[in-house]
Amino acid sequence: MSSPRIIAIHTGRTAPLSRPGTFSAIDKLPRTGPVAVGLLGLDDDEQADRRVHGGHDKAILAYSHEHYATWRTDLGDHARLGRTGAFGENLTVTGLDEHTVCLGDRWCVGAALLEVSQGRQPCWKLAERFAIDDMVQRVQHTLRTGWYCRVLIPGPVAAGDTLVLEHRPHAVWPIHRLMQLLYSATVDTDELTVALTLPLPEGWRRTLERRLLRPLAPPGDDAERTRGHAPEPQSRP
Repeated sequence: MSSPRIIAIHTGRTAPLSRPGTFSAIDKLPRTGPVAVGLLGLDDDEQADRRVHGGHDKAILAYSHEHYATWRTDLGDHARLGRTGAFGENLTVTGLDEHTVCLGDRWCVGAALLEVSQGRQPCWKLAERFAIDDMVQRVQHTLRTGWYCRVLIPGPVAAGDTLVLEHRPHAVWPIHRLMQLLYSATVDTDELTVALTLPLPEGWRRTLERRLLRPLAPPGDDAERTRGHAPEPQSRP
């Protein structure tokens, strides 16, 4: 089996969306040649709302290239699936997905060292981007969400670079398993309790703590995230 590698690298600039007062940098375009990676992400990449995107724990979003073929089976010949970057990801990677990437994994890629910090909780911008009303629910149901990385060592990366696993401290906690705790109809409270002992970002910890209080009522469909009821402030790095 070939080693995991980067298929494409994407960055985006903040731009208005169709809803008044909303902005996004989800429309990310491919980059050529080496791209600098800093502690807060890729050079020249923006996030419209730093409350929910970007920052130390969500510096880089990765997405599996293999998911594109599956989405084409689900959605047909959708125009957005004609190139990588459709899901707003920074890195489109082959050979990895939510089943094979674990919380806390440290991956060397190019000159950078990345650490897997959490899965992605999809928001309403995906529905707008694909013009599919239930796109958020589709991503949540399939758990083809992508995952975020923090940057431990900055350095340039380029399409074609191999990802080399340096350290795996939580081998029984792939991102897929953690996402199930958010979106399954019911969850085992013992498993939730164990998950809360993991080194989770504070936002995920709070979400799982709420889920522990309501194991029969998943908190995965909050209105602001899935339907965009609150306008976002525009911000630039």
